Amino acid sequence: MRGAIIRGPLIPAVLTPFASDGSLALSQVEQQAALLHADGVRAVFVGGTTGEFSSLTLEERMALAERWLRVGREMGWTVLIHVGANCLADSCAMAKQAQKLGAAGIAMLSPHYLKPASGEALIACCAQVAASAPETPFYYYEIPAWTGVDVPITDWIETAYERIPNFAGVKYTHTDLLGFQWLLQACGGQLQVFYGIDEHLLAAWALGGQAAVGSGYNFATPLFYRLWQAAEKGDLQAARREQWRAARLIRQMMSLGYLASAKELVRLRGVDLGPVRLPLQNLSPEQAAELRRFVTEEGLEHYWGSNGQHLGTR
Repeated sequence: MRGAIIRGPLIPAVLTPFASDGSLALSQVEQQAALLHADGVRAVFVGGTTGEFSSLTLEERMALAERWLRVGREMGWTVLIHVGANCLADSCAMAKQAQKLGAAGIAMLSPHYLKPASGEALIACCAQVAASAPETPFYYYEIPAWTGVDVPITDWIETAYERIPNFAGVKYTHTDLLGFQWLLQACGGQLQVFYGIDEHLLAAWALGGQAAVGSGYNFATPLFYRLWQAAEKGDLQAARREQWRAARLIRQMMSLGYLASAKELVRLRGVDLGPVRLPLQNLSPEQAAELRRFVTEEGLEHYWGSNGQHLGTR
């Protein structure tokens, strides 16, 4: 089995809500989902890099997955659960839970402290986790800038697809657009490939991408939907304008601390997801004011007004 195509086109890699004391604040998930729903979102990716998965305990990750799967079921959404971890036993436990609770798919990045040194080793890791949820589509999460795993996915993807019955696709967070093109054509064109770098979204669309998973879709979904819609209509000048607006925003956020800035922007849109956890740093009052000034000067507060519509894939 491979699983049904998961519709996008834009799938937020959702932020994880914390209380002021740093504890998990699951009560905020419904408000978070309501904002995303108003923006036209109908699918989410839970517990990924944007969700600070590496700063959560196994119990917290499973509680977060359970809450999002319940909320997603009530809203009729597609929910993908990230289960990657350095401990494969933890990954297997999360995969089993995700399948039991009806996740539309699971994803995992490579173990990245003790790293697989070859494609064969990486396939073995994927196979072990995928086999823990054999009835659930499995996606590999390629993000080498963060994992430091230098095993080119294009070298082993075909073998993995042959060996792992539920291998359905890739979340591709990589600047190598040649590799992205390769994945779109690999395995007889049967992989579903989610592009993962918001500031390259238009380039991914132009190369044939049909869905993306990204952090920017937490707070700037209307902006990115307008980009996508302009591209679909053939108005590349407008699409480029939106992409440049997004790129400037992302650059500003990175200069201050990206995930802390993302939470501040969601707060500006009416939902408080709390602080980030160490080792990340929260914005200082001065930094938060600087980000708000940027938003005002760019006219984004008005521009982000929810578009209230869902765009299907091409």
